Amino acid sequence: MSTSAARCLWSFFHKAGPVTIIHVDLRPNASREASSLLWLNEEEQARCRQYPLPGPRRRFALCRVALRSILCRQLGCSNERLSFGSSDYGKPFALVDGEPAAISFNLSHSRKHGLIALVPHGRLGVDVEERVSRRDFDELSEAVFGPHEQSALACARGSDRVQLFFRLWTIKEALVKALGLGFTLDVSQFEVPQALHQERISIFRFPHLPEVHWRVEYIGNEDFSAAIAHELPPSQLGDQSLQQLNCNVSERRGIYQ
Repeated sequence: MSTSAARCLWSFFHKAGPVTIIHVDLRPNASREASSLLWLNEEEQARCRQYPLPGPRRRFALCRVALRSILCRQLGCSNERLSFGSSDYGKPFALVDGEPAAISFNLSHSRKHGLIALVPHGRLGVDVEERVSRRDFDELSEAVFGPHEQSALACARGSDRVQLFFRLWTIKEALVKALGLGFTLDVSQFEVPQALHQERISIFRFPHLPEVHWRVEYIGNEDFSAAIAHELPPSQLGDQSLQQLNCNVSERRGIYQ
């Protein structure tokens, strides 16, 4: 796959403060899937072969190609110089010539859609889910949502319930991925701010980490639910800075209403 062909996989989706979100087209395409292997290193190709089903294999390969293409542009390096490391909990980070690169990223995919979020610094998480009605909504709600979230879902009906379920789900997933602790965090022990049940943007703090503030934005559309969470830098943690940030958030909420 050429550089121009890889570029056709992705397009700009949204800007959230300093965070850029890219959409990746993951629809089946035999030619793109075959040529995408040329962008992957041996380890990635071996991982690709381990997927027994074509859907997950396609989503991994095309998302990784898009990520490589974007990072090479952002970091000014060739694909051969780019590699990936991972944290103790499996969160990947970029390496150029074996050295950590000055960029944070996170990615997520669901069926035909992938999202890649990038920011110069700070922990970052993104999640995307195509909305599919599920018979196990109640079981999942009890496992991952707190009492106020479960109450809100119980009051919702029909498509509104599906919309709210995936809104809360993607926000929680984005926060967990941003924190970077994997499955060690019990997601039922924190709740999505009430404002985010309907509005787009809010500031969040984990109960066990009240000193860390996160800017959370719901970025879903008619095709899918999606959310991002970005750690606010220390320069924005003073009382005056947070007041200004909250003011900006309140002003931007009107854009989406």
